[in-house]
Amino acid sequence: MFEALGQRFTSIFSGLRGKVSQARLDQFSEEIKTALIESDVALEVANRFSAQLAEKFNQNSDEINISINPAQKIYELVNSQLVQTLGGATRRLKYAKNPPTVILLTGLQGAGKTSLAGKLAYYLKSQGNTPLLVASDLQRPNAVTQLQVVGDSIKVPVFAPEPGNGVGDPINVAKAGVKFAKDKLHNFVIVDTAGRTGVDQVLMQQVIDIRDSIKPDETFFVVDAMIGQDAVRTAKAFLDGVGLDAVILTKLDGDARGGAALSIVELTGKPIIFAATGEKVTDFDLFYPDRMSSRILG
Repeated sequence: MFEALGQRFTSIFSGLRGKVSQARLDQFSEEIKTALIESDVALEVANRFSAQLAEKFNQNSDEINISINPAQKIYELVNSQLVQTLGGATRRLKYAKNPPTVILLTGLQGAGKTSLAGKLAYYLKSQGNTPLLVASDLQRPNAVTQLQVVGDSIKVPVFAPEPGNGVGDPINVAKAGVKFAKDKLHNFVIVDTAGRTGVDQVLMQQVIDIRDSIKPDETFFVVDAMIGQDAVRTAKAFLDGVGLDAVILTKLDGDARGGAALSIVELTGKPIIFAATGEKVTDFDLFYPDRMSSRILG
């Protein structure tokens, strides 16, 4: 996803040779802003990034030019700013004081939420946890069946008392799922909820009602990184409407320009906690801002 942006950064850095004047540093900041905008980073974020970078260059101009390798020093400053924009430190899962830890997954239809629920469950299981998947998406055709298939494939139990396809009360299912997890000593509950093709009040209210009934320890917004600026808009809508603790990006293996990942933290104030980078259940891990920055900068 970040290949094009990485190539732009490489090209910009290749133009740095020897002593670097303040005018060249200012120009460099503008070139980076242009590269970010072309990669679908929100204009507000690109402007802020460029301004903060220019400030860092100004503060470190003497150090840059007494350096044996000014380009390396500039690279370090850009990397530092990029890591900061991507969230700084890696966000870790919060564990409930009294198990189970309840995770509520929200997001629009098509974000890959159900598949993501399986990846998250597999990730937790591989670390010695005992997750339970709860099928509270009773709206989308075959959503319950899909979650059951996913659960079977990774040997994680699925709580699915209702057939879905418009039948059943998702709030009751979520509450009963959390109780079942307590009774059966599961230490994590992952509640899959219904999405829509767009943000609407019915969707928001249903997620709010589920949230209020199960009081999750973590509410994650699952978003398709391929949808660019719409990812930021929908994340902000869910933040305002439902509230969220962190973002999970899916489809980071796609060929979109990657601006969503660079914009979403800055514009929502919420970190990216996990990223899915492929179809397999193992294509999933914590989101490491420093690693992502290194990947972008090559």
